[in-house]
Amino acid sequence: MALTDLDALLNQMTLEEQVSLLSGEDFWSLPEIKRLGIGKLRVTDGPNGARGGGSLIGGVKSASFPVGIALGATWNRDLVSEIGGALAAEVKSKGAHMLLAPTVNIHRSVTNGRNFECYSEDPILTAELATAYITGLQAEGVGATIKHFAGNESEIERTTISSDVDERALREVYLIPFEWAVKKGETWGVMTAYNKLNGTFASENEWLLTTVLREQWGHEGLVMSDWFGSHSTAETVNAGLDLEMPGPPRDRGEALVEAVKTGAVPEQTLRERVGTVLAVMQRTGALDDHREFIEHADDREEHRALIRRAGAEATVLLKNDGILPLTATGKIAVIGPNAKTAQIMGGGSAQLNPHYRISPFEGLATALGEGRLSYAHGATNYRYEPLLTGAFEVDYFANTDLSGEPVHTETQEDGQAFWAGYVGAGKVDPKHFSARMRHRYEAQQTGAHRVGLFSAGLSRLYVDGVLVADAWSHWTAGHTFFEQGCDEVIGMVDLEKGKSYEIVIEFATGQEGTLGIAAMRSGIGVPLGREAIDAAAEIAGEADTAIVFVGRNGEWDSEGSDLPDITLPGRQDELIEAVASANPRTIVVLQTGGPVEMPWLERVSAVLEAWYPGQEAGNAIADVLTGAAEPGGRLPQTFPVKWLDNPAHSQNREVYPGQDGHVRYAEGVFIGYRHYDKHGIAPLFPFGFGLSYTQFALSDPAVDETRFEADGSATVSVTVENTGSRPGSTVVQLYVGEDTPVLERPEKELKAFAKVRLDAGARTVVQLPLDARAFASFDKGGWRVHAGGYTVRVGTSAADLPLSAALHRDSNLDLPL
Repeated sequence: MALTDLDALLNQMTLEEQVSLLSGEDFWSLPEIKRLGIGKLRVTDGPNGARGGGSLIGGVKSASFPVGIALGATWNRDLVSEIGGALAAEVKSKGAHMLLAPTVNIHRSVTNGRNFECYSEDPILTAELATAYITGLQAEGVGATIKHFAGNESEIERTTISSDVDERALREVYLIPFEWAVKKGETWGVMTAYNKLNGTFASENEWLLTTVLREQWGHEGLVMSDWFGSHSTAETVNAGLDLEMPGPPRDRGEALVEAVKTGAVPEQTLRERVGTVLAVMQRTGALDDHREFIEHADDREEHRALIRRAGAEATVLLKNDGILPLTATGKIAVIGPNAKTAQIMGGGSAQLNPHYRISPFEGLATALGEGRLSYAHGATNYRYEPLLTGAFEVDYFANTDLSGEPVHTETQEDGQAFWAGYVGAGKVDPKHFSARMRHRYEAQQTGAHRVGLFSAGLSRLYVDGVLVADAWSHWTAGHTFFEQGCDEVIGMVDLEKGKSYEIVIEFATGQEGTLGIAAMRSGIGVPLGREAIDAAAEIAGEADTAIVFVGRNGEWDSEGSDLPDITLPGRQDELIEAVASANPRTIVVLQTGGPVEMPWLERVSAVLEAWYPGQEAGNAIADVLTGAAEPGGRLPQTFPVKWLDNPAHSQNREVYPGQDGHVRYAEGVFIGYRHYDKHGIAPLFPFGFGLSYTQFALSDPAVDETRFEADGSATVSVTVENTGSRPGSTVVQLYVGEDTPVLERPEKELKAFAKVRLDAGARTVVQLPLDARAFASFDKGGWRVHAGGYTVRVGTSAADLPLSAALHRDSNLDLPL
């Protein structure tokens, strides 16, 4: 169907049919209109994969790609675009037309639970990579849905809090990735944030959705709410929100029909909203898609290879005393909680059921031979007790008191559940039911065990008929399940190794929260003590090299809650100290969604930050450790020495984490490296930093400023040479500073960069173009390049900028919004 037919199609639609396309029919799709041959638009969660229409737990398997901060660490537009194209294939394998990605909120603090899902602390790096991701995805006919627009830089009270941000900080920092996504990437979708922006919910913020997004930037795609993130009828439609998700309708449907009839929503406004949805359906092929809905697992070799390559390129080498790459011989002690557990993704809506998981131990065993390796667990890093695994028989009841006969019985594979939409084979109301789960558990050790339980809804756990964990009697809202669940309740029970015990968990839906979630998770574990650390130190002392795999996991780096601090969880710091004391040839491999404090840094020989690199995690990490691949990553976020150094840390709770329903961005534009520059704080590792297995030299900076006075543009060139003995890559970074700023401005701001790969001894000239916006600040309601001098600095991190050049303009230059 041609684009010109959409007006005719709209003319054929009844009011009720038009309204039906402005709300989801179910969790992941819009309703079809058979009378007019209009198909069903389907969406799926991202951004590090395409989960499909299943629950957050289980479901059809999908490829797990590196998370957002890992892609940010690559600084590689071409690679991110390639991943976007691969994700389009994944979306199609799940029968969907749009991917709910990328996530581009800025790393304002180091404790945001969702930093792992976002690219960077810097707006230009984020915007460049987001545009590449969108371009790669949409080139294959799959729509991007950039999120979360705007001001969602924390997970604390995120569904209700107001992010209070001045317009200059919004324009110069937080809105830039969205602006580029619209103007350069031509994104087909934008998702609004849960939070309020300056007192108004993002989903009904007319200034944000209409004035800025559509009128100033020219967005032609659709705007949808985050799931359960819209709260009104006429207000959202009139403000510019096209689509309320998920379905069935809450504030639309009959309420919107009535609003149009009474004039609360003008008919022309409704027509514009529906026309936008139809246009995106046409672009994605959904308008004429009448195929049977089928999801399938598409485990492609080319995706495996891409994920492995991207994981290595994302890895940042933070320290290396010459121990890396590993030598071809020698015994290696492999130690730590992340050694035999593949930490491949963060938590929340970004999680999926991967095709497989390769742990670091498995990757090293394949690369080096298992005979060279010894192993010790050493310490734990879980936030919640280890998940109860094995079959559970589940009885469902069409009431909330487990009374009468069950209406359905089924089996689930472990002790967690996330119920949404179709529950109990459709025989219970997902908002009003109860369930009883039974499992036989065989103890692996003798002694005291910790039993953990948390739920969105009421739950309790029995061991052989004895109530051990009670999240029912005094349920209180906490930080689990997107802040809709309680905090973990812990009970203790003595168990005997080899003996089998009956585990019974009872669940009932409770008072419905903002997101309407029903969920539970149960776990059981035995705490590790000092003896486990001593055992790890012992095998380290017997080896030629010790590698300690530590960090966090998707329980810590997760949507729904921020981190309590940036220390390594549990006794991992103690473990590293003990291993380094036993063997000075100790390598630390971190897997986190952001910075951690490193009190042991001076006592280890090497440190790698590997993030959460997807299903090929262990192979990608092994490639870097052995030198089969180089560590291609550079930090997309400053690593501070300590938590209180970071921009959002404040004695004033209104600045962070928020107070009385408001969080005030008091630092303005001074976030990330800009903050450290302003306050003279030396970071542990600066933004943009990363070592290579070779060396590079930058020289001969030159500036072409022939058009600088006329239109504010310039081009900077620099020579890059690989002066080392092996091929490698570096990231040339260009920062701009105004010499005598009219407004208070950062000392320098990243405005251009280039990923350069060279053979040993090779050299090249890199061109770094700068448009007028690279020099502009947001002044009195518009963009202005002020008259005066500017300095461009070029180097390989925010703290290593050896080359510079000066520019000057005689007049002010005002730019369009």
